[in-house]
Amino acid sequence: MKVLYVASEAVPFVKTGGLADVAGALPHALAADGIDCRVILPKYGAIPEELRSSMEHVYDGILNVAWRDKFVGIDKYVSDGVTYYFVDNEEYYNREGCYGYPDDAERFSFFCRAVLNLLPALDFWPDVIHANDWHAALVPVLLRLEHMDDERYRRIRTLFTIHNLKYQGVFPKDVMEDVLGLDWRYYNNGDFEFFGAVNFMKAGIIYADCVSTVSSTYAEEIRYEYYGEHLDGLLRSRSADLCGIVNGIDYGVYDPETDANLYVNYGPKNAVEGKTDNKVRLQKDLGLPKNRRTPMIAMVTRLVENKGIDLVVRVLDEILMHENVQFVLLGTGDRSYEDWFRELAWRFPNKASINIRFSNELAQRIYAASDIFLMPSMFEPCGLSQIIAMRYGSIPVVRETGGLKDTVVQFDRADPDKGNGFLFYEYNAHEMMYALKRALAAYANLREWRQLIFTAMHSDFSWTRSAKAYEKLYERIMAGA
Repeated sequence: MKVLYVASEAVPFVKTGGLADVAGALPHALAADGIDCRVILPKYGAIPEELRSSMEHVYDGILNVAWRDKFVGIDKYVSDGVTYYFVDNEEYYNREGCYGYPDDAERFSFFCRAVLNLLPALDFWPDVIHANDWHAALVPVLLRLEHMDDERYRRIRTLFTIHNLKYQGVFPKDVMEDVLGLDWRYYNNGDFEFFGAVNFMKAGIIYADCVSTVSSTYAEEIRYEYYGEHLDGLLRSRSADLCGIVNGIDYGVYDPETDANLYVNYGPKNAVEGKTDNKVRLQKDLGLPKNRRTPMIAMVTRLVENKGIDLVVRVLDEILMHENVQFVLLGTGDRSYEDWFRELAWRFPNKASINIRFSNELAQRIYAASDIFLMPSMFEPCGLSQIIAMRYGSIPVVRETGGLKDTVVQFDRADPDKGNGFLFYEYNAHEMMYALKRALAAYANLREWRQLIFTAMHSDFSWTRSAKAYEKLYERIMAGA
């Protein structure tokens, strides 16, 4: 089987979010299982020079963008059995950062068109093209609208994966003609039209052979108005072709027994002692009182509304005032939240360490040192932080939504071998606080806590399992051809 994985970012080349982790790990897991999976992404200026200098240049040409003729190049890089292609155009991609430019519609429609138009130059004809998020959403669209006169393209099937429905690629409607060069009938018939604008993701959902998202619960949730971001009706109409597959993590990267970022490495057998050793070292570095038995609650997160920050703001003072705990936060986001947490650290200097920045080293140390990992998201398509936390034996307290519901199993004293965390259902600050208190009660019982850590660390969220699910989905798409 041949698969072309189309994404706007991928580790180790460039990363702004979880998509990069998926695009960096899933193709390797597929390749390890015998799938010829290749990845294609833009050649951003942010790609490290040592990687850029190792690329092989394989193609130069001209690509039509509506009425414009633009240079396009393809570079190639092979890593651990996976071939990566890079669409090159310095005007579009040699910039600071990846997204957020006024011409993003032009930049990513160029990318999608290049993916398809340059397949003959690559001499790689995939059975399935797997396009991800709005940046790649036009691939299944343009395949159907511009390439059906070629038998090689007619054999290709498409999967479109939604990583976060909130970000859809919505642009002024004049991009239909000026950027996409498509007939207005595809706007007037509703394929692209979205409240008087053009919606790339909507079109991708309509034209793809199959649609997936990153957890089975999220695949159900987005069919309802509350989570559907105005596309719930369309997604309900595609229910037969919509499914969810939980993301995995790279167990070679996230391994407390080998992670070089940790103060002390440990495994499941000595996790309680190893985590405690990491805790006291982190307490020292963050200026918190050193105490091996004080439970540490942690958050590694973007400080934005959908991450449930309002719930934390509502009750964290009460928790720190009445509970013997420490709270550690790492992340950046909305200025109002950043300022609130800075003030919290001023009010509770011996109980709160607030780190308004991002550091991968500190993130790994927090996962290893913390006892409880708080993730009270308003919605969460999949979530990787709770999975990483469990890998390091930090017990998640999460809201029962999306991928959090699909990965965290409620701890129950009557059946302690199954639970790996604590959940609450209502988006309510006191519901969250009661879940935290249940976790703190379990922490006070060392036998229970050891069992929780053991179960969490043995939960299987490797890419091997998720890759098998994608393979079955690819086979289903091909069988439906």
